[in-house]
Amino acid sequence: MTLQELVNQAASLYSDRKAVWFDECSGKPPTFYTYATVVKLAVELTAFLQKFCDQRGKCEIGLYCYPGINLPSWILGILQVPAAYSPIDPDAPPMLSTYFMKKSNLQYVLVENDKLNKFRMSHVGYFNHNSSTIEHIGLTLFQMSSSNTDLNLQVKNVTSKYEPSKAMASSQPGYTIRPDQTEVKTSEGAYMAVGQKCSLAYVLHTSGTTGIPKIVRVPHKCIVPNIQHLKSIFEITRDDLLFLASPLTFDPSVVELFIALTSGASILIVPNTIKMIPVELSAALFHHHHVTVLQATPTLLRRFGAHIIKSTVLSANTSLRVLALGGEAFPILNLLKSWKHKENKTTIFNLYGITEVSSWATCYKIPEEVFTDDFRTDFPIHLGSPLLGTKVEVRDANGSAVLEGEGQIFIGGVERICFLDDEVTVPMGTMRETGDFVRVQNAKFFFLGRKDNQIKRHGKRFNIEWLQQAAEGLCQVEACAVTWYQQEKLILFVVPKDDLKEKEVVKELQKRLPAYAVPDELVLVKALPLTSHGKVDISELNKIYQNRLNSRRRDSKLSGAEELWERLQYLWKSALGLLGDSAGISKDAVFLHSGGDSLQAVRFYDEIEMLVGKAVPGLLEVILSHSIEEAIDLDLGEVKWEKNLGDRIESSACISKCGNFIVVGCYDGLVYVLQSSDGEIHWTFVTEDTVKSSAVVDPSSGLVYIGSHDQHVYSLDIYKKECMWKLHCEGGAVFSSPCLSSLPHHLYVATLGGLLLAVNPMTGSKIWKSFLRKPLFSSPHCNEKYVCIGCVDGNLYCYTHSGEKVWQFSTNGPVFSSPCISSLTKQEIFFGSHDCFIYCCNMEGNLLWKFKASSSVYGTPFVFQSDDLKNKILLAAISTDGKVWILNAKSGTAEGVDKLPGEVFSSPVVWGTKLVVGCRNDYVYCLDLYIQEKKNS
Repeated sequence: MTLQELVNQAASLYSDRKAVWFDECSGKPPTFYTYATVVKLAVELTAFLQKFCDQRGKCEIGLYCYPGINLPSWILGILQVPAAYSPIDPDAPPMLSTYFMKKSNLQYVLVENDKLNKFRMSHVGYFNHNSSTIEHIGLTLFQMSSSNTDLNLQVKNVTSKYEPSKAMASSQPGYTIRPDQTEVKTSEGAYMAVGQKCSLAYVLHTSGTTGIPKIVRVPHKCIVPNIQHLKSIFEITRDDLLFLASPLTFDPSVVELFIALTSGASILIVPNTIKMIPVELSAALFHHHHVTVLQATPTLLRRFGAHIIKSTVLSANTSLRVLALGGEAFPILNLLKSWKHKENKTTIFNLYGITEVSSWATCYKIPEEVFTDDFRTDFPIHLGSPLLGTKVEVRDANGSAVLEGEGQIFIGGVERICFLDDEVTVPMGTMRETGDFVRVQNAKFFFLGRKDNQIKRHGKRFNIEWLQQAAEGLCQVEACAVTWYQQEKLILFVVPKDDLKEKEVVKELQKRLPAYAVPDELVLVKALPLTSHGKVDISELNKIYQNRLNSRRRDSKLSGAEELWERLQYLWKSALGLLGDSAGISKDAVFLHSGGDSLQAVRFYDEIEMLVGKAVPGLLEVILSHSIEEAIDLDLGEVKWEKNLGDRIESSACISKCGNFIVVGCYDGLVYVLQSSDGEIHWTFVTEDTVKSSAVVDPSSGLVYIGSHDQHVYSLDIYKKECMWKLHCEGGAVFSSPCLSSLPHHLYVATLGGLLLAVNPMTGSKIWKSFLRKPLFSSPHCNEKYVCIGCVDGNLYCYTHSGEKVWQFSTNGPVFSSPCISSLTKQEIFFGSHDCFIYCCNMEGNLLWKFKASSSVYGTPFVFQSDDLKNKILLAAISTDGKVWILNAKSGTAEGVDKLPGEVFSSPVVWGTKLVVGCRNDYVYCLDLYIQEKKNS
């Protein structure tokens, strides 16, 4: 039997029942398809593919889409060709997707129509666009171009990123790797061949976190026993509603989809963004709908938080009948008991498996009696029994079977076989190495941890998951994860409950663990970062620790306002590097006045929120929150006029369309419009908070757009002296300058709440938005194709004008610098980072060059060209230590350098051969750029 045959059997019995629900969770009613509709659409797609795809030999078709109402029909339509479907994540790095498509030798890719532009831009030139599109099904077919040297080069680049790993074939006797043949005899006699028609169901790739990503081709014979056995174990009926929790690139999604669709049950699908918001997700699953079966990683479950798990997921009256946890180590029993209401009837299962033998290998039903009050809390949860057709063995380092004791687990079966990478035949009964270690006791397997997680510390070897399990058992810990940072420090990351006391956590761990397993540091986080597969993202945790090395939390509990003030003073001095200074901090001190910068302000903000144990809305704006506005003759350096405004100024002034006015924001909450001739006030506009945003002028209408810390962006007509519209930016002050695009006519606005907004400049209505979760100090900049912005998470993000994320470029420090996109260099983007580098990348997000400055680069680089400088295209950038760098914009080589006598956080401007920049010693400098015989200056 194949997956599609099982679905068609169910559809013939339950044609009028609802097969799939899709809920956007936006206030609109959810949509649904019956089994009859799903099959009808699938048949139409099948006919289309059979007409346009060459089906000689094995046929594999990529599917580039987000989960939606049509997903089951799309997958079923591909399977009925017959062909295997290969999910491609639109949010994955294009280089990784390209590697997967090339390595899989995909000849065809179906692209969701809404994602056509994103696909074309990410894989330009790699695929020919087929002439046919199925509009009402929402897909377009692409075929691989016949010649692709660029694609081959990109695949080579991906391969070089990963450490070389030995092919599985080299360690398993009987394999034959012959890509030019489909059937080759093996030493074992009986074998399975990848080229057999109708044999493959789907093609995935592993994540590549421990080596080169492996391609995994999964036959129907391998996955169908999983579906049939788990349907029986979970007692699935036509009345069940399952949730598609896993991404399509993670093989448990196959189990979720086909357990539902082969039983007459329903599958619920929600947008990926909703999965990231626990409150909205729980409401969708258990209030708007009544999900009965949930399969998830333990980390994904923890993401709900203890309160939602207790009150909703595992409450007394929950709709959830089955909770199946897999993909990671099972939570310790004590934690699970604290989540589960005494009257809760949900049956909980522990699943175990690996992608290389898709999908699950073992299953264990947790006995109901273990949740009673008098049951021992240290009861170990084992992996359970092998599923239908699956064989499980434990072997020692010499390959010998382990009947009692510790060893590595191997998985296989007569027909439970997948093809890895270039394998074309695999012996029946092949056993795959998992990299997971277990303890065998009384024929039961108890999970010990990954081979990759074994470390040697203080002369003792142990698995770091031991520490994680111990920490999970503490009542003050909501969730936790462990990293072996740079193979030097053992760091425990904890999502705390309200009453967590750091000293007590460490003391409890010292009671339960030997000294070599106690962590070096405990770091509190609001949530554990996840990979796309719902597992803990270790690389992101290491970044968090790296960013917090110099801002550690104190241990003691706050007893009152006086101690709170003492602790705030300590954190203030710590953030500014003034711990040796015995002087107190004045209560009217301003953080930026005291030598702080925006990066230190972000750290200070994080530390205060950790200190008080909860989020403080608007705190960052308070920390960041008189002045003289001076107009200077550029040639002579003489002050032409000066105007005292109501408070300090942190924004740049801009010139009106007519040139007669200057617009500048002020800390007093006013936007000042001054006459450029004498500085006299023409008009003031009142906002409700500090204005640090620099204004931007529409060259066609003359309207001025500016943001405020009151969380609004304003459209001002300075000639009529009136506000045309104002827009609330959904939380978070507008610190940076808005960006205006002429075609399409969009206004881009960024907030300290991490939101990037596209706005209609004429009406003030929102066009699209993207939530980046971290503060955006950088101003968005755009060209005719893209809009780019830097983020304090260390990334430069690139979007299309329709709001699709095209790529992100990672640095090793927060990016406060705004991207420089110049008409002189149309294909390059320049920006600085707090990792001390000035970067140049192309419009595909690939690094062209980077230049190491002597300190962090906060301001925006400036591209210029002058006849007096031999018409070279040059780049001016300034590091915070006052160094002025003149670089060749094409090569990134230094053409000249100078040093100002103070710190610099402003951006340089070049006019002709004169560079102007403000310095923290209260001076504005004008530098003359010129060519010497042997040396550039």
